[in-house]
Amino acid sequence: MLFKLVLLFFLCLSWGSASPLAVERRDMLSMFHLMKQYADAAYCQENNNSPGDKVSCHFNNCPLVQAANTTTLAEFENGCTAHWGFWTSWVAARGPVLQVIRTAAAINPGFRIVVTGHSLGGAIASLAAAELRNNGYSTDLYTFGAPRFGDDALSTYITNQAGGNYRVTHYNDPVPRVPPMFVGYAHISPEYYISTPGLAPVTTADIRVCTGIRNPDCNGAWIIVDILAHIEYFDIMGLCYPLLDI
Repeated sequence: MLFKLVLLFFLCLSWGSASPLAVERRDMLSMFHLMKQYADAAYCQENNNSPGDKVSCHFNNCPLVQAANTTTLAEFENGCTAHWGFWTSWVAARGPVLQVIRTAAAINPGFRIVVTGHSLGGAIASLAAAELRNNGYSTDLYTFGAPRFGDDALSTYITNQAGGNYRVTHYNDPVPRVPPMFVGYAHISPEYYISTPGLAPVTTADIRVCTGIRNPDCNGAWIIVDILAHIEYFDIMGLCYPLLDI
């Protein structure tokens, strides 16, 4: 499986708001839709190895990204397969990613960094966000269907870092259930769980928040799982790649 990782710069992206909870939840849902499209765009071949180009999706599955006229600063496609390990995959990409971020942050000192990824890319994005925060960058993290990638100590550490963590799961998606907790793996917290099946429209009422690095609720409560739920995040994820490559 290929992982896909997207690192994006946004101006004044924060959740420090005095707005009513309902407004905050609508804003959060809108951000989930937007970040899902950025993560999805990373599956498209036209967005790999073409820095400086506008981001596009030939299946029209990232309209919000295209409407923003987003331009990438650097692009890469890491051909590592999952058995290489999440950390090894991040280390392989780390050099060029950190260099681009250092340059861009110097030019745009008021910007925040948003890291997002789907599936294996969510695990790599989490490690990337942790390192960026350690380097002093204001960083928010959005993952979709990410697997567990660390032990209790690492998961707790990333959970407690400054910066927003938005770990989105969907219904009975099996990927967030692996590797299993009984061999020592845990998730970062909190989890934002989409409780609607399939491609049913998602409202703020359909998103539950579960806390704890080993919480047995939300996605973790399922016994019967469905791999299709892994690509059904608001709409079909990964249209630019054959389903078996996701």
